[in-house]
Amino acid sequence: MEWIIVAVVLALMALYLYLVFPALRRHPDRVLMKGMYVAHRGLHSVEAGIPENSMRAYGVAKGLGFGIEIDIHLTADGEVVVFHDDTATRVCGKDIVIEKSTLAELKELRLQDSDEQIPTLKELLEFIDGEVPLLIEFKAKVNNCAALCVAADKILSQYKGKYIVQSFYPPVLRWYRRHRKDICRGQLATPDGKNSFEKWMAGCLLFNFMSRPDFISYDFQYTRNFGRSMCASLGAMSVGWTFCSEEELSSVKSFYSTYIFENFLPEKPYEDLK
Repeated sequence: MEWIIVAVVLALMALYLYLVFPALRRHPDRVLMKGMYVAHRGLHSVEAGIPENSMRAYGVAKGLGFGIEIDIHLTADGEVVVFHDDTATRVCGKDIVIEKSTLAELKELRLQDSDEQIPTLKELLEFIDGEVPLLIEFKAKVNNCAALCVAADKILSQYKGKYIVQSFYPPVLRWYRRHRKDICRGQLATPDGKNSFEKWMAGCLLFNFMSRPDFISYDFQYTRNFGRSMCASLGAMSVGWTFCSEEELSSVKSFYSTYIFENFLPEKPYEDLK
């Protein structure tokens, strides 16, 4: 009987390792990521009139030499826009769904009572022009995952600057694993599943078998989560998000190689580390 229990335990351990194991490769962009500070949705400040995910916020981050984190959606007419939320309610005061709106409709909106519009991915890439690295989060759903990946990759394949991709949605990374193996890919995760079993599994990194991510982008409040620690010990790069003060960053800095921040200025921007 004891050997059966041992065999079951070993089998479960092997299954767990299979599920959470990151990529075996060591992507060359690991060097790019090491020590990189990334401005979350650009260096934004409502008080200073700089909306999040705006060209103005990206310009400030670029000028200071920080990497930039952006979020992308697919519009109803197949355009790729840079915006965080699923709806325009919070940022633009208009209760419309991004993916159900056309680019023309979205261009009529303004970000956080400013004169800033929702930028397209093309507009952003032309503006950044390879001066700082980009960390691109794909906001995909079941019904548009492949379409978003194809549309974004068509644009990104023409870009000469450095970028890496990440998503909470594992099929995005699976698409990149199958079609663009040359791109560094990362699994976004938090163990806060919000009453969703699938989100809880993703937070525990149990979908890594689909995508074999090069890095794990994890909610720093759960730094000591077993799954995150296991992936780090298995060779995955560690990205922490979202630090809102130097104190928060300093408290767990040694656990991460890349730091996504907002609402404060870290001591050393990316330019000082190249």
